[in-house]
Amino acid sequence: MRKPPKERQHTTVRDWSRVKLTCVGVLLGLAWLGLWSRAGYLQIVAGPELAQLAVRQHVASEVDKGARGEIYDRSGRLLAKSVEIEGLFVRPKEIVDPDKTAAFLAKVLHMKEQRVRKKLQSSSGMVYLSWRVGDRTAARIREAALPGVHFTKEFGRFYPNGHLASQLMGFVGVGDVGLEGLEKSFDGQLSGRQAKYVVQRDASGRRFYFDSQGRELADINGHDVRLTIDAQIQFFAEEELEKAVTTNNAKAGTCLVVHVPTGEVLAMANYPFFNPNVGRGISPRIARNHAALDVFEPGSTMKPLLVAAALQERTVRPSTTFNCENGKFGLAGRVIKDTHSYGVLPVNMIVRVSSNIGAAKIGMQLGSARLHNYFEKLGFGRQSGLPISGEGKGLLRPVKAWSILDLATASFGQGVAVTPAQLAQAYLILANDGVYKPLKIVAAPDDAAAQRQPYRVFDADVARTVQQMMRDVVHEEHGTGRSAMIAGLETGGKTGTAQKAGSTGGYGNKYLGSYVSFIPAISPEYIVMVMVDEPEPSHYGGVVAAPAVREVTLRMLSYLGRMPETVQVAKAAASGAVSGSTAAAETPAAPMAPSKADKDILAIAQSKTAETKAVEIHAVPDFSGMPLRRVVEILAGKGIMPRLEGQGLVVSKQSPGPGTPWPGENKSEFVLWLARPS
Repeated sequence: MRKPPKERQHTTVRDWSRVKLTCVGVLLGLAWLGLWSRAGYLQIVAGPELAQLAVRQHVASEVDKGARGEIYDRSGRLLAKSVEIEGLFVRPKEIVDPDKTAAFLAKVLHMKEQRVRKKLQSSSGMVYLSWRVGDRTAARIREAALPGVHFTKEFGRFYPNGHLASQLMGFVGVGDVGLEGLEKSFDGQLSGRQAKYVVQRDASGRRFYFDSQGRELADINGHDVRLTIDAQIQFFAEEELEKAVTTNNAKAGTCLVVHVPTGEVLAMANYPFFNPNVGRGISPRIARNHAALDVFEPGSTMKPLLVAAALQERTVRPSTTFNCENGKFGLAGRVIKDTHSYGVLPVNMIVRVSSNIGAAKIGMQLGSARLHNYFEKLGFGRQSGLPISGEGKGLLRPVKAWSILDLATASFGQGVAVTPAQLAQAYLILANDGVYKPLKIVAAPDDAAAQRQPYRVFDADVARTVQQMMRDVVHEEHGTGRSAMIAGLETGGKTGTAQKAGSTGGYGNKYLGSYVSFIPAISPEYIVMVMVDEPEPSHYGGVVAAPAVREVTLRMLSYLGRMPETVQVAKAAASGAVSGSTAAAETPAAPMAPSKADKDILAIAQSKTAETKAVEIHAVPDFSGMPLRRVVEILAGKGIMPRLEGQGLVVSKQSPGPGTPWPGENKSEFVLWLARPS
């Protein structure tokens, strides 16, 4: 019989799922409680402090300064511009290896290592090492990756024309602050303004700028200044002035060109030159604007002004005669001399031959009080009003201090000191038919001093009479200004040879030669004045200064497109058929045929006129074979700074080629290849 099977044994398995769920729930609850606790702590306890940290990270206050305004000439040519440069500074607390850092920076910055090390050991949070670092130097410093060494963006002044009008414009120093010239006079106008900004970054790190009131960023850049100077005429004046000074072994020189109808100064040149782009080592003597700051005794250039005053007071007439004592005149224990022995001369001849004795006697007949009064009306003894820092007042002693000898010497320009700008202002009155009109050198912004009300000093007929006398100085026999004569163009002028005061008192053996020209002689449109300081061996104004005035006049008229008319007059003069429209207001001398030298100069002027016209067309001219200086002059008129390849002074090849559009139209670079002249 089969036995029944045994019953299976069942094992009891415990269910842990509930325990697990409970544990997970507890853990999640604890985590949730922790998060809520942390959130509560961050928001309630640490919230204010964290909010301030967040503001510091995403919102900050910064101070920024705008770029300095630019300076332009009357035609919009750039004379001075601010460019962004890199400055180098260190944070001493961040520097890891001071010895290595000091040695490297001293080498690349060309500084003494001891000086750099001293800066690195400063207790300040930030110390500047250099305000201007070149691109190559900056790249080397970045490659070194030195801790604690940082760069910052700064603005530096750049003068694209080098020394052109450098003494007039001046220069700026550290911090973009004007130190000399118009840069100093108009520092408030040119300087960029500082502004405080709230800087906020978005999620991408980009910045949004607002000022401290939350408004959008305002314009903080400085305002531009536009001068009455014509850069091209300034270039002519500087080039011819340099020739006059160097040719005559002189110490220095000054040249001014004034447009009579407006009183605007078209050129104010001083020699020696200096490059304002070189910030260090500029001699204060060279950087001075001698035309407005330095005073001198004008010498014989005072005589037309004296005669105008005497004619105005009706104490003399052009035909009134004076005994010039055969060249020597004793007065108050002193002897007044002339360069030549003259007897009895009328007033117009006294101006023509520049007799000191004749001028002294005219002055004595006019009297101290009246002559001193006219000197004041002409602007002597006070600043001309040009916006040039430190402008000289000249030297005009009170009339009570004048002796009879002082009156006599002041009549021919000794014992009275003026600046070149003051003398130009006085001649502007004479050229403007006797009416005072202030000199002007800044076109925008408006200059308050240039808004002075005009007033009459001389009657128009008196001014015209003196203009005719100055015309005779150039065009009549025995005139001292015949070396300034331009065939076919009637100009007026007056020479000056002033003996300079000695260092120990009295007068020494140094002279200042000068020449002032009216173009044309009657109702002048332009005044050109050149002064040459301490020329040797000849010191006469008609020899050292008049030729420079002549060259400046020729080049200026050519540039202004006035030479064709002059050439026609020259041809008419050569054929003896001068029209009535070209005659002087009073009886002119017989027309003179142009000399060979005059014909050569007129031919040069015609060629330069053709060159000037070529610049004004829209296609690039052929510069092959032209001097580099002339080509750069033409390109500067177009606002182009070419890249130079090779060495030499003559252009051999160019890009873009002749006949192509100017780079301003096709955005291409202008390249000149140079060769040495054969």
